[in-house]
Amino acid sequence: MIRQLTDAARRDWLRLARTENVGPVTFAQLIARYGEASLALAAIPDLTRRGGRVSPLGIPSHDDVRRELEAGAALGARLLLSCDAAYPAALAALDPPPPAIWARGDVSLLNRPSVALVGARIASAGGQRFARGLASDLGAQGFVIVSGMARGIDGAAHEGALPTGTVAVLGGGIDDIYPSEHRSLYERLVEEGCVVSESAPGRTATAKDFPRRNRIISGLSRAVVVVEAELRSGSLITARLAAEQGREVLAVPGSPLDPRARGTNDLIRQGAALCEGVDDVLRALEGVRGLREPECPFAPAPVSDAAIDGVREKVAALLSPTPVSRDELVRAAGAPAPVVLAALTELALAGRAELLPGGLVALA
Repeated sequence: MIRQLTDAARRDWLRLARTENVGPVTFAQLIARYGEASLALAAIPDLTRRGGRVSPLGIPSHDDVRRELEAGAALGARLLLSCDAAYPAALAALDPPPPAIWARGDVSLLNRPSVALVGARIASAGGQRFARGLASDLGAQGFVIVSGMARGIDGAAHEGALPTGTVAVLGGGIDDIYPSEHRSLYERLVEEGCVVSESAPGRTATAKDFPRRNRIISGLSRAVVVVEAELRSGSLITARLAAEQGREVLAVPGSPLDPRARGTNDLIRQGAALCEGVDDVLRALEGVRGLREPECPFAPAPVSDAAIDGVREKVAALLSPTPVSRDELVRAAGAPAPVVLAALTELALAGRAELLPGGLVALA
């Protein structure tokens, strides 16, 4: 939902997005329940206490947000909130979208039809050549190429698409150049393409940041093509996220003697479309319509504290490390959906529940 926010409201939006234990799902629920980020921030201490946490939650100060905004401005980066008109339409269609992203370079690329190319970091020369050529061919057909600026397939895909348009999604901040040998590629991406990050400027990527990065890679794209990947690979996570988001998934087949082909061959075995060139991607995208921002899945509804108190611990007891759908949890709790969702928000803020994209919930 597009909103015109004041500068103060934008700062509060960012403060809420950077608050401890507030991921995209919890953020969406808080905005739906309270309407404004400032009201949600004011309510968080009480919600956290009600959820069972004793220590206060880490909420960024106004100075923290001011420093982040100044750091982004110094880089020439642009902050895009999920309520902004300029926010990428493909990301806005996610359930729910990242509340805030930073972008450097040509932001208009984020709203052009895109295809993601991902694959092994230790890629074969043939795989890199294929990725570079496919990226070039797709660019000639009007598609922006999205990838993660990693070694191997990612870097080759960006190189092939620089003349026609490419977007790199980073796990760390918008200025976190990783790997370091891709500094010159990064500089070209800023000049000729676009670089995107969900993290604050200055942040160094950690392992937990890469699934969030992968979700944005697939979220920006109409299709994800995996060129090379072993059976346990971040590229397969991107492919899974793409399938959950309703995107097309394609994989390049390879020799069964090459471990880097096992993941892609397995994707094909599971139903991914086979990709041997640009025509296969175009065929997979035939009839795929533009992505539309969904109705908010957390419609505001009046919920009393007493109703939440009556169901909170029952909901907590139903959670396990294995993710379960919110709808299934609502049925098991035997309580109205708004009450269960409000209880889950309190449990998530307290660090007792993990609210996952795609409508899933797990024990934290």
